[in-house]
Amino acid sequence: MNARLTSELLVGALRRRVQAEGGMATVLHKGESLSGTIVVQIVDRGENIGFFERITGLDGTVQLTPCGPQNSVQQSEIYQYIERRSRVDPDIWVLELDIADGERFAAEVLCAA
Repeated sequence: MNARLTSELLVGALRRRVQAEGGMATVLHKGESLSGTIVVQIVDRGENIGFFERITGLDGTVQLTPCGPQNSVQQSEIYQYIERRSRVDPDIWVLELDIADGERFAAEVLCAA
């Protein structure tokens, strides 16, 4: 059996990493601590870049895949997406990162585990 880091630990590590680099990281929906799905909204200076979900591929590797509204969209569309995902999956974590090259930060922390 492989040891696996908890979702709560991964989210905490990503928040600290982004904040240490001068960015902002906010939990928009707190999910199940052990194994909740992790979705990251990447924002750069208030502009929505897109959403990325941490998934395990068929080959067992962890990767980030685009999901939800991408690029600049209406704020209401973003809220609706988060509301819909958290209603369907109450265990989901939704984390907003406001930092340049946020996808790289997310991948370094979430895909290395």
